Amino acid sequence: MNIQIIENKQALKAHINALIALEPRFAPVYEQVGVPDLRNNAGGFTQIMRAMVGQQLSVAAAASIWQRLVDKGLTTPMAIRVATDEDLRAQGLSKQKIRYTRSLVEHDIDFAALTTLPDDDVIDTLTAVIGIGRWTAEMYLLFSLQRADVLAVDDLAIKVAAMELLNLEERPTPKQLKNLTQDWSPHRSAASLLLWQYYGFLRQKTAIPL
Repeated sequence: MNIQIIENKQALKAHINALIALEPRFAPVYEQVGVPDLRNNAGGFTQIMRAMVGQQLSVAAAASIWQRLVDKGLTTPMAIRVATDEDLRAQGLSKQKIRYTRSLVEHDIDFAALTTLPDDDVIDTLTAVIGIGRWTAEMYLLFSLQRADVLAVDDLAIKVAAMELLNLEERPTPKQLKNLTQDWSPHRSAASLLLWQYYGFLRQKTAIPL
């Protein structure tokens, strides 16, 4: 099994050039936005927990709650196992987020092993946890595992940017977008990064997920 990853900007640039050969409409986008930042992270339990904590919260609120959890040492599986719900709630976690966090601990994911699994298997492993949807799993593939062929079809910014790029009359559904972009494989992570940047260019704001 050949798992392609994008380790650095040089590799990303090579994927972008290959993508443009498949879909020339990316050429002017690339001229406008350049090579996007990769924003890779270390991944693991902490990364997933932080993503769960931040769901449906503003960036500021999520950062505040996360810092309180860090300060109390409540960001590891062992610490959460011994913590009471009251301990977690005191740091700002809702009843729902506590349920999600405990589900993550209970699944005891071998995060190191995810590096050797195909993309679909990684998604299946992560989405088995209560509170982790496909979008979060795809962000993990893209930014933590550096996978090269991930198009986040559920992402609003990507759907809006793709509508502009492909000159569609309305915003595509995830299924439509997946079908329209099959030919971009195996360079769909480059497409995701360019589309986020393009959305930011169109809206004059940052769009890549933090």
